Amino acid sequence: MSPLLIKTIQFFLSLSLLIVLHELGHFIPAKLFKTRVEKFYLFFDVKFSLFKKKIGETVYGIGWLPLGGYVKIAGMIDESMDTEAMKEEPKEWEFRSKPAWQRLIIMLGGVTVNFILALVIYIGMAFVYGEQFIPADSLKDGVHVVEKEIGDKIGIQTGDKILAVDGNKIEDFQSVYMEIINGNTITIERDGKVIEQEIPVDFISTLIDDMDKARFLSLRRPFIVKEVAPGSPNMGVDLREYDLLMAINSKPATYMDQAVPLLEANKGKEVTITVKRLNGDLQDLKVKVNDEAKIGVAIATSIEDYEKLGFYRIETKNYTFLESIPAGINKGVSTLTGYLKQLKKIFNPDTGAYKGVGGFAAIGGLFPDAWNWEVFWSTTAFLSIMLAVLNLLPIPALDGGHVMFLLYEIVTGRKPSDKFLEYAQMVGFFLLLALILFANGNDLYRWLTDK
Repeated sequence: MSPLLIKTIQFFLSLSLLIVLHELGHFIPAKLFKTRVEKFYLFFDVKFSLFKKKIGETVYGIGWLPLGGYVKIAGMIDESMDTEAMKEEPKEWEFRSKPAWQRLIIMLGGVTVNFILALVIYIGMAFVYGEQFIPADSLKDGVHVVEKEIGDKIGIQTGDKILAVDGNKIEDFQSVYMEIINGNTITIERDGKVIEQEIPVDFISTLIDDMDKARFLSLRRPFIVKEVAPGSPNMGVDLREYDLLMAINSKPATYMDQAVPLLEANKGKEVTITVKRLNGDLQDLKVKVNDEAKIGVAIATSIEDYEKLGFYRIETKNYTFLESIPAGINKGVSTLTGYLKQLKKIFNPDTGAYKGVGGFAAIGGLFPDAWNWEVFWSTTAFLSIMLAVLNLLPIPALDGGHVMFLLYEIVTGRKPSDKFLEYAQMVGFFLLLALILFANGNDLYRWLTDK
């Protein structure tokens, strides 16, 4: 099966799950409050449906346009823009006849289900998979700045230890990238000195403008010998598995970022390297550097090998079912907080974050090209939170728009007229359409410029 097909299947499976459960969140309270639901659709049925079946008073179906889904609640001005029924006298089973507090619960049902779904997934993942991470404070010699130009922009150098972002201690090294993107200040330790500096307001724009360099930070990779490669010019040299390179011609070369420039400077020459054995002994060896700046050895690349020699620490947390509940909730809350920070930056033109807004292609790209249930569920949980937050935006045509008008009605005691709601729905629809076109236009632009 092709990687693109695997991505596509995961995308539509996740999207379908999120849409059906979101709409179910509207459907259930509507039925509880004896409000008639005329349609329950996965995807939109413009002109025709792929499938439909009427059960009771509700038509259940699947549309052909995968831009979302909907429940059509009688007596409500929604995306169907069916205003003919609104000209008649209100019926007791219609949405508009229900008390404002009931209508508010119906409208909040979808996003509530999305938030609950995300928490349930995170709880399940904590129980089934646990957590494995590299504590940031275990990086004894700091990070590797892969892209110096990007590092200079933010003021981070190879060897710096990243202590905190916005005053919050970095616990998991793998979270540091998103923390920097969402943050405003960064605290680092350099040569024993603690430095706090501002993250440039347009730093996100810098990353978006050159996505190939966006992953500008990584772990420092130590130069650990696995074996001498067949045909190496150093076959007779006493190099052993787990020998740790310490120096080249007496210059520090423990990490690849130190060793590579020294090997480049000595291409075609013989050099003296100092290695540290597993028992701690130091040994000087004469080796030849070929014309490709290699010494003909295979290098250890696994985190487990790095941990074995004490460079990093891998922590694994396994949870009982009861322990997984607070762990999953904490994960959900931190994901929600991080996404709200991203959204805040998107709405600030100075950050340039709006250039990174993506549509369906960008969302589909979140899924791996090989089937992985852990990644699938993690991505689905994140999308569920994203869907809930976006639906709460106070834009007519979204749940947040309806909630905004209902709160106005509850506070003032005055209900907006049906005609006003009709016009607001139209404005919201076109605004939503513009946002969809912008997001997917960004996808298209990135695809064309990457060619």
